[in-house]
Amino acid sequence: MALDLRAAKGGVTLRVRVQPRASKDALAGEREGALVVRLTAPPVEGAANEALARVLGKALGVAPSAVRVTSGTTGRNKVVSVAGLDEAAARERLGA
Repeated sequence: MALDLRAAKGGVTLRVRVQPRASKDALAGEREGALVVRLTAPPVEGAANEALARVLGKALGVAPSAVRVTSGTTGRNKVVSVAGLDEAAARERLGA
């Protein structure tokens, strides 16, 4: 995968493309540098963002509270920061 994953102060940032109301929560590969994440949660009242934090936290081996949406909170295309993780470890855990 050619993820747009970058080192940032205290962690990493990555671009994410969310597909809400999927049949199951799952990482679904890469599209144009963004990690595709399928979520069962609907895109209302922050439910999809909370589910995204849980799914990415589990995949990256960090607490959901370490995952924060920094851009695109109301859209499908988001930028997410993950605290306490370096770029190499993130790529390895995502299989990139």
